[in-house]
Amino acid sequence: MCWYLTGCGYLSFLVLTWLLFGLMSLGPAAFIFCYMKKRSEKSWPTKVDSNYRPRISIIVPTYNESSIILFKLINLSRLKYQKNLMETIIVDSNSSDDTVEVARQFSKREPQLCMDILAEKERRGKSHALNYALEHCKGEVIIVSDADCFWPSDILEKAIPFLADPAVGAISGPKILLNSNQTWVTRMEESYLRSANVLRLGETKAGSTVFFEGGFSAFKKEAFDRFDPYGTGSDDCGTVICVIEKNFRTLLVPEAEFYSTFPASFRGKLSIKLRRTNQLVRVFAKYLDLLLKGKVKLGKKTVVPNMLLYLFSPIAFVVFTILTVFLVFDFPFFLGIFAFLIVPKIRFYFGEIFESNMLLLTAIFGVVVGKGFSIWSQPEDRMWLTKETLSQFNLI
Repeated sequence: MCWYLTGCGYLSFLVLTWLLFGLMSLGPAAFIFCYMKKRSEKSWPTKVDSNYRPRISIIVPTYNESSIILFKLINLSRLKYQKNLMETIIVDSNSSDDTVEVARQFSKREPQLCMDILAEKERRGKSHALNYALEHCKGEVIIVSDADCFWPSDILEKAIPFLADPAVGAISGPKILLNSNQTWVTRMEESYLRSANVLRLGETKAGSTVFFEGGFSAFKKEAFDRFDPYGTGSDDCGTVICVIEKNFRTLLVPEAEFYSTFPASFRGKLSIKLRRTNQLVRVFAKYLDLLLKGKVKLGKKTVVPNMLLYLFSPIAFVVFTILTVFLVFDFPFFLGIFAFLIVPKIRFYFGEIFESNMLLLTAIFGVVVGKGFSIWSQPEDRMWLTKETLSQFNLI
């Protein structure tokens, strides 16, 4: 009888501990999603002025983009915005192909476009290239777009009015995949992006979103000093730190959709996700430092929950996983608690959370030991950026 009670007490202790760490590891993600989804349905706390027309500078960083740079330039030439208020700066990081020559020839054929082409003598990373270009920008608003991302012609008309609000310092837009139905990997990424965009919109309406995309990011020149000032390796989210530190709001504008592609293989997906996760861990480590110094005020509602999610939940997830294995090994009937995974949607979200935590743990370990990840390498999905595909979506 004593043994039975001891055994019950032992099991109860393990289960309670398991539930605690499960809540600490999986709870923040569930709570943040539910809360932000509700906030995303609220009205806009932002002044929007459709007549707001600042002078803008569009920066396109390139490295060996000869296969797509012409498509990108054609795409930009179709933008509906006053040409006398717009300049485009191509900044090339010492490409070994004819990216620069293609850009120069296009500039000659389209003299009505105000285009400047800067060529670095050595490749020193994307953030360095953007800061080099920033020195040559004349616009009040600085917009960044990767060479493999394409904009609808009316994106500026829809997005720029959100910057009319004096409290808003930067805006970004949601990514739409051109090859979303290619493989199960791209279909999963499309589902992930839909959920992520709900979160970002909720963060926006709660105050500020801390996540930006390199496909379309627009910053008021007064709201930041340089790209990625703290060396996080993230030119988009790393720059948002500076904007929030200066007490400006940062928004996701749902209407500012841009188009790109995503790797079709699981290996390609992991490569991109691991690099991105490593950058985000560095970003939130910097937010933690700034919070402790009292330098983050307006963005606390979104910075703190995401900081918990990216820095602390993965540690709890390790303990949760170890306890799960231990419970299943000692009490096989415990496997029955995972019956909910037969529901496809639940299984999908559980898989995403598991994958994200594994990537975060790897990234945290990399940051702790000083391990960086390759930045700005060309993905495997460029083959989908064809004239036919881009024409189909009315992008060129």
